[in-house]
Amino acid sequence: MRALYAAGWLLISTVSMTTANRHRQVIGRNHLNHHHRSQRELAYSPPSYPSPWMDPKAAEWQNAYAKAKAFVSKLTLLEKVNLTTGVGWASEQCVGNTGSVPRLGLRGLCLHDSPLGIRGSDYNSAFPSGQTTAATFDRILMYRRGYAMGKEAKGKGINVLLGPVAGPLGRMPAAGRNWEGFSPDPVLTGVGMAETIKGIQDAGVVACAKHLIGNEQEHFRQAGEDYGFNITEALSSNIDDKTMHELYLWPFVDAVRAGVGSVMCAYTQVNNSYSCQNSYLLNYLLKNELGFQGFVMSDWQAQHAGVSAAVAGLDMSMPGDTTFNTGVSFWGANLTLAVLNGTVPRYRIDDMAMRIMAAFFKVHPDIHLDPVNFSFWTRQTYGPLHWRAGDGYQQVNFHVDVREDHHLLIREIAAKGTVLLKNTGGLPLKKPKFIAVIGDDAGPNPNGPNSCDDRGCNNGTLAMGWGSGTANFPYLITPDAALQARALRDGTRYESVLTNYALEKTETLVSQANATAIVFVNANSGEGYTRVDGNMGDRKNLTLWGNGDDLIKNVSSWCSNTIVVIHSTGPVLLTDWYNSPNITAILWAGLPGQESGNSLVDVLYGDVNPAGRTPFTWGATRESYGVDVMYKPNNDDGAPQQDFDEGVFIDYRYFDREDTPVIYEFGHGLSYTTFNYSNLKIEKHNAEPYKPTTGKTTPAPTFGQDDAYGYTGSEKYLFPPSPFRRITDYIYPYLNSTDPHEASLDPHYGQTAEQFLPPGALRADEQPLLRASGQHQPGGNPGLWDVLYTITADITNMGSVTGDEVPQLYVSLGGPQDPKVVLRGFDRLREIGPGETRQFMARLTRRDLSNWDPVLQDWVVGGHKKTVFVGKSSRKLELSAELP
Repeated sequence: MRALYAAGWLLISTVSMTTANRHRQVIGRNHLNHHHRSQRELAYSPPSYPSPWMDPKAAEWQNAYAKAKAFVSKLTLLEKVNLTTGVGWASEQCVGNTGSVPRLGLRGLCLHDSPLGIRGSDYNSAFPSGQTTAATFDRILMYRRGYAMGKEAKGKGINVLLGPVAGPLGRMPAAGRNWEGFSPDPVLTGVGMAETIKGIQDAGVVACAKHLIGNEQEHFRQAGEDYGFNITEALSSNIDDKTMHELYLWPFVDAVRAGVGSVMCAYTQVNNSYSCQNSYLLNYLLKNELGFQGFVMSDWQAQHAGVSAAVAGLDMSMPGDTTFNTGVSFWGANLTLAVLNGTVPRYRIDDMAMRIMAAFFKVHPDIHLDPVNFSFWTRQTYGPLHWRAGDGYQQVNFHVDVREDHHLLIREIAAKGTVLLKNTGGLPLKKPKFIAVIGDDAGPNPNGPNSCDDRGCNNGTLAMGWGSGTANFPYLITPDAALQARALRDGTRYESVLTNYALEKTETLVSQANATAIVFVNANSGEGYTRVDGNMGDRKNLTLWGNGDDLIKNVSSWCSNTIVVIHSTGPVLLTDWYNSPNITAILWAGLPGQESGNSLVDVLYGDVNPAGRTPFTWGATRESYGVDVMYKPNNDDGAPQQDFDEGVFIDYRYFDREDTPVIYEFGHGLSYTTFNYSNLKIEKHNAEPYKPTTGKTTPAPTFGQDDAYGYTGSEKYLFPPSPFRRITDYIYPYLNSTDPHEASLDPHYGQTAEQFLPPGALRADEQPLLRASGQHQPGGNPGLWDVLYTITADITNMGSVTGDEVPQLYVSLGGPQDPKVVLRGFDRLREIGPGETRQFMARLTRRDLSNWDPVLQDWVVGGHKKTVFVGKSSRKLELSAELP
């Protein structure tokens, strides 16, 4: 294989604006939406070079850095390139595999989906979605879920688990992959990210925070996906500097501070620069301002360039080939040649290798790894090791059972993430005389729970969305099965109609005396490469699927005790029926995973007193959310332009600003008991004044044994002689010729780096630190985490049953451009007995009370009056006080 495009294919802005003022100009600009956009109107992203190198003194990374240094110092150039480049789609057992270093005993790393379990394997668990987990408002459960997923991944031989998700954040309720993440609130998502990452990495697997950044819809995320329009470039998310920091970057800060080992850049563009070669995003924000010490990997086929992506901060190419199953790579041999000819500086390849190995050693004691014991490409025991090539027939699936007792945790999370939206006395159930269960969503998929690839259908009960963020079910307990088992135990008469369309039979059943009708409905979504019922990843609307709204209205007109259970990937419109007096209870059960029916029965019967809180707002109309999916491209010149003109005002922040009535507000959730809030207290701390970071980095270090950098005539970079055997379409670091012109197919080969690289891209000298960055402290300036106030309040159970309660702390920052309130803290107080009082406590940091100043390029606590609120939801704020 010849090296391809080694020196060219920049595809990156070479605009010479580099001063702080010009950074502020371009990143701080908002644009209005137009159906047609001319090129000169387009938002753009400024260059930021050189790519920052690792900090050997970074907190919590020193030991990993030392181990990585010792390892990388032994590597040749070819071995470093092999670490950075995937071997190609379907070339080995996982969805992504790096090259190996056999000389030193390191097998290729296995990178694998998904954020709720192991995709395409067997004998693994199917966990609740991130969104459902967020609804627990429980840090402990978030951590335990991450740890259990990490243990299962490690048991399969996976080294990097591709999750958790903070992009999409959830800007638009109909966006297809919101369920993979946590919540449109950045604080709730940030906590979910941090706790999940800690859990995964404590289990010995590198976590991957994704997708950086602004990947908020499926439509037009890739030019190659067919949405009925001929787009030539991926969508550009145009985000101003303030919005970037206060909303979309916020949870990634928490991920970096939690020590995440890897970050995945997105398919989409940010301000018209592709995320995986956006130097401002990767170099300036992630690696410089946030001090990220791990490695950046591309989403699968999200790399659009070779050299320019390397100098812009990309560290790992996934899955390695430019397009699936081509065997052609931007890196591999091209990266080898680019380092040899000086277009990629030597420090950069060394830093790539260092970041990968430091992330590895952060979670793993040594280079000895258990073998990968499954194949994503087949469920059969035997098959090709190299699936794409059909090569290496052997045992590829060992059917290792990694589930342990995780079903108990899954059941607990799903129950505690179930939100009781309405209850006028229908719940809890207490040995009802007759239960009639209605709806497709109560029953099984007749072809089995895993019959649709990556869950790409909507047959039977909905327990996860579709796409790469899925896992195979080891089993799926349907609501029908679990409710019937409980009914049999209680002596309850039980019948079910497991379709939405048998209205005559349904009426006959639910209109009988003593009937408690439980109607199951859903709304699904997923990733854009699969279409389900005409939904191209993103939902076409916010209504229930399968005529669910009419089903509810019909059943509730026939039965005066109708309970509605919703499984969905986000909010749906309840306006036409939620207020019916015959609907005595409504529950949102999210995407609960394999224990779906059992967890729901736990809540319906009061074995678990519900305390889930909705992680998003339920608006009355689709239009009431203010923003929506772009279903038609708006730019005839190239990339569709999606302007985030609403700034930080999404979800409850937008509803509050517009003073719009909602059906159920963010953070809402009922219990089978009642709680009283009292005795709000504020303790002010004497924190040190905020100190902007000053100083410089060290010069870029280089590591390794290879003395031949800059000399391309050596045969040491060629393919090894026999008995080395090349695998078809496998990506290697080797050149096929000692003549660089022969080895490269780039028509521009021979140009010097200075002729086409942006200014500063090759610099390796000391670089100034940003004032908002943290010297040796990943996550930004350490002063941002100084505690300024401690807030406490008393929570008393006024009812007759034990239950959990979720007090929430909101802050009004007081400025004219600030939301009315923003979530800044929460806790799940467990098992508060009748008459018992428990104290809620939350700490407010400087970060919590700050705004981003685009001119100063730092966080600032403004002079406006600041008020704290403690309450049950974003609109039920019982207690308030002004901060002293």
